[in-house]
Amino acid sequence: MKTLRFVLPSLVGVAMFLAPYPTEAGLNIGLGVLTDWAKALLDDWLPAIAVVIVCLSALLSLYALLARPAWARDAKGIAAIFAVSRASAAVRAVGAVVACMILLGTGPAWITSGDTGGVILNDLMTVITIVFVFASFLLPFLTDFGLMEFIGTMLRRVVRPLFRLPGRAAVDAAASWFGSSIVGLVITTEQYDRGYYTEREALVIALNFSVVSVAFAKVVTDFAGLGEHFLPLYGTVVVSGLVAAVIVPRLPPLSRKRELYSPAGPAVATDDAPGPGLLARSLALAGERAARAPGPAALARHGLRTTFDVWFGLLPLVMVIGTASLAVANHTPIFDWLSYPLVPFAELLQLPEAAAAAPALLVGFADQFLPVILGQSIESELTRFVIACAAVTQLVYMSEVGAYLLKSKLSVSLPELFVVFVLRTLITVPICALFAHMIF
Repeated sequence: MKTLRFVLPSLVGVAMFLAPYPTEAGLNIGLGVLTDWAKALLDDWLPAIAVVIVCLSALLSLYALLARPAWARDAKGIAAIFAVSRASAAVRAVGAVVACMILLGTGPAWITSGDTGGVILNDLMTVITIVFVFASFLLPFLTDFGLMEFIGTMLRRVVRPLFRLPGRAAVDAAASWFGSSIVGLVITTEQYDRGYYTEREALVIALNFSVVSVAFAKVVTDFAGLGEHFLPLYGTVVVSGLVAAVIVPRLPPLSRKRELYSPAGPAVATDDAPGPGLLARSLALAGERAARAPGPAALARHGLRTTFDVWFGLLPLVMVIGTASLAVANHTPIFDWLSYPLVPFAELLQLPEAAAAAPALLVGFADQFLPVILGQSIESELTRFVIACAAVTQLVYMSEVGAYLLKSKLSVSLPELFVVFVLRTLITVPICALFAHMIF
């Protein structure tokens, strides 16, 4: 009975998060298919829906802060989402103002233009708004019925020595590769909150394995004019990303992160559990976890809380940080100035048009699509190949990954995120350049 309770829900989780399905746009996962269907159904309404959510977040947070109603003084459950600090309420208020400006097309162009706020509202926030409606309710099928324990135990002997992580981290990586980075981040932070990862482990996974999806990598490749080179490009991404995942966690700041669990305390250890054989032990642990899985009502409450937490907590932060990052990247010379040291680096790698490539290698910190936008005018296919690879492997971009992690309960700062971004760039770009010189 335990095995059946593990297998059936886990198959649903695999079907939704891990199994790739061919679509007209390329490979996608079940969650992605549902998200695309909902986006097509709501179409032009999504930006307005996202703005309404951000405005409600600001209004309810300001009301809780200023009026101090009873539900805010003893905030529990969903009410706790709005009982926030003054700084958080201020960010939500700014996010609401900015969102309304972008939707109505009023205000400074550096906020409302299609390459700054327009990208955040129309391309990013609409996706987050939809994807979490499905992800929040479907994710427990992947995490709560024993699949993490089964895969974690099976892969421990590989993942632990290579990446200094529990084997269950492989599920996070697969969900990102086939789905999206935000899906991987949700899995990681939820597992940390429940005590399955230490702070160091969670940050290592989030900043090394929450890569963009195969589908997005295909979009990047096509936009860079390299569609016929997708397979070698994605192979390069996988190789350079795995090398970075081995090296970066062993360097500061990630190597200095604490081996502490969340306040919930450590969950039951599974990786080192004794047993007769690897497969038998994996099945036994998975069955035990499935037996403790919450019922339908608890799963529904958890899904609703997660959805509201993202809608009312994350979306305003993405609005502010994402728009500000893109405004700095597109309407100031700051990234050009900061990229000057990368010109000799690009020249050392023998990249044609090194001066034009340097800003593209740095601007990915703001958003993952900016490198290929800046590099689109570069004539050299070799250089565009490296830039496209960097856009996928740099991973730490503020419009989504950075904003999500800064909102999470994990102890990470903006300077630390930038350091990890630089480290990943210095490690992955030379590998990408090596493959590029072999291909072109």
